[in-house]
Amino acid sequence: MTRLIFASANPNKAKEIQAALPENFSVITMKDAGFQNEIPEPYLTLEENAQHKARTVAKALNANCFSEDTGLETDALDGAPGVRSARYAGEEANDKKNIEKLLLELGSNPLRNARFKTVIVLILDDEEYFFTGICEGKITTSVSGSGGFGYDPLFIPEGAERTFAEMTLEEKNSFSHRKKALSKMIAFLKEKNN
Repeated sequence: MTRLIFASANPNKAKEIQAALPENFSVITMKDAGFQNEIPEPYLTLEENAQHKARTVAKALNANCFSEDTGLETDALDGAPGVRSARYAGEEANDKKNIEKLLLELGSNPLRNARFKTVIVLILDDEEYFFTGICEGKITTSVSGSGGFGYDPLFIPEGAERTFAEMTLEEKNSFSHRKKALSKMIAFLKEKNN
């Protein structure tokens, strides 16, 4: 069993990632591994934020770990909310406030093209590796569905008729940006284990 520490305190993301991993991999959050500190994300790119989180946890726990940063990019808003996705409505933002702000900013703009982008940084035996996954889609004009988290109730992936929040975890994983980045990391890990 290969154990990886996920440099995140988000149990939803950990659950989504564990569901996508082969059986011989287990993921524990940094909190489960005993790392309680809040890690700031001060950088302007997903890559830098993910790298900073991975380095911080790997150094503190002296363990193999990975982190990810995900952003929702909209064409109509020049890529916003992007790297600020989790704090789009301010530092005290939550999913509901972020969704409300995005719908307000987009208004009745017919240009609803958007994409979720995930960057994973894996630190394995003191080496760093980057994996990226992108899911194209569009933003709805209102919230739909009660599953998922973040902007899931607003995002319909390309090739689907429903939002991520209306899908099961398995359905979401068949489109998911996080799953695409994760699949690249898993393929890399399998190759390295051979």
